[in-house]
Amino acid sequence: MQVGPNTSLTGSLQLKTVDIVLEIDLLSIAQHNNGSASVILINSNYMHSVFNNSHFRPENAKPTYMGAKVVLVILTQVMVKRLSKPINLTFQHFNVSDPADEPACVYWSEGAWVTNGCSASESNSTHTVCSCSHLSTFALIMQTNPNTESDPVVEALSAFFVLVGLVFLTLAVLTFALCRRNSRVSNMARLNLSVCLLLAHALFLFTQTALRLIQPHRVLCKLLAGVLHFLFLCCFVWMSTEAVLLFLSVRKLRQIKAKDRTGPHWRYKLLIGYGIPLVIVSVSAMAMPDGHGSEKCWLVTEKGFNWSFLGPVCLILTGNIVLFIIIFLTIHITLRAAHSEASKVKTTRLLLIKIMAQCVILGCPWIFLMASEKSRVLELLFVFLTSQQGTAIFLIHCLLNNEVRKQYATWWKKYGLSSKPPGTSDSVTLTTIQHCSNSQMGHTSLDTAQMTEAKPDKGD
Repeated sequence: MQVGPNTSLTGSLQLKTVDIVLEIDLLSIAQHNNGSASVILINSNYMHSVFNNSHFRPENAKPTYMGAKVVLVILTQVMVKRLSKPINLTFQHFNVSDPADEPACVYWSEGAWVTNGCSASESNSTHTVCSCSHLSTFALIMQTNPNTESDPVVEALSAFFVLVGLVFLTLAVLTFALCRRNSRVSNMARLNLSVCLLLAHALFLFTQTALRLIQPHRVLCKLLAGVLHFLFLCCFVWMSTEAVLLFLSVRKLRQIKAKDRTGPHWRYKLLIGYGIPLVIVSVSAMAMPDGHGSEKCWLVTEKGFNWSFLGPVCLILTGNIVLFIIIFLTIHITLRAAHSEASKVKTTRLLLIKIMAQCVILGCPWIFLMASEKSRVLELLFVFLTSQQGTAIFLIHCLLNNEVRKQYATWWKKYGLSSKPPGTSDSVTLTTIQHCSNSQMGHTSLDTAQMTEAKPDKGD
């Protein structure tokens, strides 16, 4: 379209194609350009598939899709740099859109779609009018609004299950902390695993309960997602550390005397248990700054960022499976060779079964996370199984442990319903220490057979 000095046209002019209508005040532009001006409108049937919605990063991190064709508006032989009146572009949608979808009028700038200077003035299910204060290459991107309404009964049940898991996790942490073995044997891996699970589940419950209040604050949402990412990775690293310590202990079963302690010093364990997750989360955040902070304040799935968590988890689970096979074969060979005490080998085998069960309970529920966004049932199953991880740890390592049950009975007699005559407190305390020292729950090292021979290590 072109106008000259002697044109009789008045008002804003319209330039139409099959899918696009451009409304522009070309006469006002011509007045500032020696009385003449011309505009070109170009739309393409294929540009939207190349310059698609993947180049658009909305602040609210909502899912998006291309709503209409990409269009290019050009003023030819015009020296005007700024428009005195915004242009209006009416886009016809590819398909009838959901009334809840939000249109985003964008233009191409430095390799990405941005919204500066453009806004949607009108919109319905078939058309959207975009008003822009400059000329460029324009597009219409629709932001979907997933159904965030949930069943209050389901939410209440989810919160209840998480609370139950937190109660049992707290009991497990107290058991591992108060009923620790002597200084020669470490219970660190399982204690730190339980602490990380407790913090992660408590933060998860807080985040999901206050999600509507947290979502508007993008920085807070990203921070919470990063902390959850770190804590859950810590759980898997500590679980793997426990399996490695068991493997190192099993290697000594065939030795007649093994006075040296098993595994690295506790400082190195802490460095491994918390350092590796911190490195993974930091590198992931630097590689993709917008990766943390989805609609549920978790990891976004764009460009496979969720694999910054699922990848290490799969690697750890695969490594644990290999270790369990090696440990099982070592125990079998040791029993046949009879190079170690039968009771010691049986204790190791029982601990292997417990740690394998713990690995399955902690690892398998995350399989449902991959498909939970597409299925409400899988999402609820994932929440239920993960919330009961603490319950499972308490059952496996506390209630199913005979010595720990005896210790609970001792505490119950001391602080519960039973009354003790004066002068028996020292006896009860001595019994408590003996029960804790003989407990099987902390077998990250298998030096029980040499308790009278080994020297205490004050470092652990």
